[in-house]
Formats: sequence, C-alpha cells, structure tokens
Amino acid sequence: MGQASMLKAQEVSDQTSMDDKELRHVVLIKFKEDATEQEITKVEEAFSALQDKIPVIDDYEWGTNNSPEGLSKGFTHCFFVTFETEEDRETYLPHPDHKAFVKVLEPHMEDVLVIDYWASEE
Repeated sequence: MGQASMLKAQEVSDQTSMDDKELRHVVLIKFKEDATEQEITKVEEAFSALQDKIPVIDDYEWGTNNSPEGLSKGFTHCFFVTFETEEDRETYLPHPDHKAFVKVLEPHMEDVLVIDYWASEE
C-alpha cells in the first residue's frame, strides 16, 4: 500500500472513530477588572442566545469558576459548545451571529482561552 493510500485509509479510520464522539469547543474568559456586572451579564446572555440562532450547535452549557484550587489565573467563565462534526464547527466560527457575539464580548474581555477536542469516554 502506497503512502497516499495509507493516509486515506487513516482518514477514513479517524472519521469512523469520530462518529460516536462529540466535538467540544471550550471557551474560558477573563473579564477586564473594570467590567461591570451588567456588562458581564450581557456577554453571558449573548453567548447563551447563540444556541437558538446557530442550528449546528448540538449542545451548550456554561458556568463560573468555583474551584478552590486558586489556579484559574483570573478566568472566571467557562462556555462549553458541542458540535457533531468539524464541518459544524466550521459553520459556527464565521457565522454572523457568532461574529456579533464576539463584538459584544471584546470590549469587556481581558483574555480568552479556546480549546477544541473530540470527547472520549475511554
């Protein structure tokens, strides 16, 4: 089997193994020190509204940090978006409603950390 054939076989194998997994999109936000409670609530509501506006979002949840470990580095909010496929994520990222949300967030955000991964129960 040639290298190209092996790579194609691996792609098919990878996709097959992803069929029973979900793609997680994790967004951690650190707000600016001067962000008001009202501004933060506006961001929370805008992010939460995306699930009704962008049909490729399979699931959504969010919360605020309550870890006693003291390792949050100032990140207070975690938003967790689930997609069924990478194509769904590719639809979400440039979506006009996602872009509009980013404009709501940016003036109040000091930092953001985004990690995507295929969920595994093994």
